[in-house]
Amino acid sequence: MAEFIFMLTHHDATVADALDVYEELRGTALRHVGFKDIGATKETLTELTRRMHEDGRTVYLEVVSVSAEDEIRSIRAAREIGVDVVMGGTHVDEALPLLSGSGIRYYPFPGRIVGHPSVLEGTTEEIAASAAALTGHDGVDGLDLLAYRHAGPVEPIIDAVVQASRGPVVVAGSIDSAERIEAVSKLGAWGFTIGGAAFESALPAEPTIRAQVEWALETAARAAARPSRAHDA
Repeated sequence: MAEFIFMLTHHDATVADALDVYEELRGTALRHVGFKDIGATKETLTELTRRMHEDGRTVYLEVVSVSAEDEIRSIRAAREIGVDVVMGGTHVDEALPLLSGSGIRYYPFPGRIVGHPSVLEGTTEEIAASAAALTGHDGVDGLDLLAYRHAGPVEPIIDAVVQASRGPVVVAGSIDSAERIEAVSKLGAWGFTIGGAAFESALPAEPTIRAQVEWALETAARAAARPSRAHDA
């Protein structure tokens, strides 16, 4: 089953009312919740993390900073906030020493990441080679793949990265339909994220955050029976 990670984010930033949104979702079956490293104060993210851990959920921080200096600052903040997984980022050699001994799992971006909001560039072969190289590092536990932010055919990229990776692959960004959730599950990705689509009520459910999130959970569960090549997290 492809796990659903709900991101408290829109336009690549944590939403201003993230604490209130999370309160609306506390009683759902969500197991995984995340946020970005921009758009909210460290104090807000720390409180979010405390509440999520209190509820038994896994907490993700996705790094979308574009400079090495900002990425390092975000990873240091992630340690202080106490998240379970850092996703994203491209400066692996700088990040790994900062995460060493923290117990935080690390899923950087494979491929060439450009701009903000981030997009993925490179051929399928280049992105798969990047995935193999990254997961060959001690301390890289999985990958954060911006597959649907690539200009070319997406499913071959997901397939190639899942095959090349030595750890779980999370497909992040621009997932807004049952067809995309089913494709991610079929191709063996460990998980996927949805954030902005839910805040824009783009999913085929009632226009509330809770209904949008519950639809994504139910759709992921329906896709679970299909064969896949998913890695364990």
